[in-house]
Amino acid sequence: MESDGGLSSTDQQLIRESWRKVSESPLEHGLVLFARLFDLDPDLLPLFQYNCKKFSTPQECLSSPEFLEHIRKVMLVIDAAVTHLENLHCLEEYLTNLGKKHQAVGVKVESFSTVGESVLYMLEKCHGPAFNLDVREAWTKLYSTVVKTMSSAWEVSKKVE
Repeated sequence: MESDGGLSSTDQQLIRESWRKVSESPLEHGLVLFARLFDLDPDLLPLFQYNCKKFSTPQECLSSPEFLEHIRKVMLVIDAAVTHLENLHCLEEYLTNLGKKHQAVGVKVESFSTVGESVLYMLEKCHGPAFNLDVREAWTKLYSTVVKTMSSAWEVSKKVE
């Protein structure tokens, strides 16, 4: 993992500034992210099961205490990436292990692009017109770096097969 994910100092500044508003109410924005994710790909809903309970609708999932905890964790991962923009390398082992956990529960690496679209959607809803092309590109670079590291778990398992 590149130490800064190929992010310029301007990219880092744009990411930090845009994240500040999101981090004031992460659960609220995380709900926007996951509502969008389920709109884009309803087939992801069955991946979220807690205590063997299957959710019949996205709304049922989005309101469950266990899923709200999952949202908090996702927002903490994004926060960690923002906090370590200058040295994303320090998150490499954590993100690789997180990728392995996602792979173990049946997440397909292709789903990360839909998650990325949902992250950008959430940021755009939060910031409106202030979420311009430069901010979008900075976030896209960061997200690509995170996903590349997380998806390395899939690459390792392919080599083993």
